Amino acid sequence: MLGEASTTAIVKTQNPKGFVENKIAAKQGGKIAGDARKALVIKTGEKVVSKSNYLPSEVKNKHLKK
Repeated sequence: MLGEASTTAIVKTQNPKGFVENKIAAKQGGKIAGDARKALVIKTGEKVVSKSNYLPSEVKNKHLKK
């Protein structure tokens, strides 16, 4: 969520044109989110991403029935 919000804010301020410039903005937004996650882990001493807070693989790969 933070990565998407950061990327959107970067795009609105920098107004990138084309794939390459948008890719750079997306990487910058992702870095902001990654840095925030790492800082939270250091501050709290607890992992943000763990086995208890992600969907199991059978739920992730759910497909529509034909």
